[in-house]
Amino acid sequence: MKGVRKRCGQAAVIFICGMTSCGKTTLAKRVAEKYSLKYISGGEALKALAADEGYDVGGTGWWESDEGMRFFEQRMDDLEFDKKVDQRLLEWARQGNVVLDSWTMPWLFDGGFKVWLEASEDVRTERLARRDNLSFGEALEILREKDLKTKTIYKRLYGFSLGEDLSPFDMILDVNLLGADEAFKTLCLTVDKWLSGRS
Repeated sequence: MKGVRKRCGQAAVIFICGMTSCGKTTLAKRVAEKYSLKYISGGEALKALAADEGYDVGGTGWWESDEGMRFFEQRMDDLEFDKKVDQRLLEWARQGNVVLDSWTMPWLFDGGFKVWLEASEDVRTERLARRDNLSFGEALEILREKDLKTKTIYKRLYGFSLGEDLSPFDMILDVNLLGADEAFKTLCLTVDKWLSGRS
């Protein structure tokens, strides 16, 4: 973290965003480790709220489970869940020296380096099916439902169209044909230039 501060003269904030199963969590964690920044997940912050509400948030692929989808319904009925999480994420962003894996911060925070990971529905479905041991059809149905609910929540709450309005982003990284290592190396080349330009 000290190295980034020294090079930039100010705290670095990097946002990594993309639709479900595009690889944003894995990439954000690796970027945070490389640049000695703190990793913050908007999804994990929401899961913590779900746990407070009595949901069982254990296991992998929780958001795509019946419990996760039920929490989506509750969030759609009460947008305060998301507003509360976003206020906390904004506080972390303002402190700086952080990588945020978030759907909302690129629109809500003025500044930082904002990356959108572009992945097709087919690629995302295949990744979700492998991760959760689902058939392609099962994964596709879950993915479409989650995409729709996520987009609806943020459209109602903030007015932006997730996955369609890419205007806040400094970089659009197409990961359809890139493996995890290739995506990481490509992103780091651009982050290095961004950091050096801020020194």
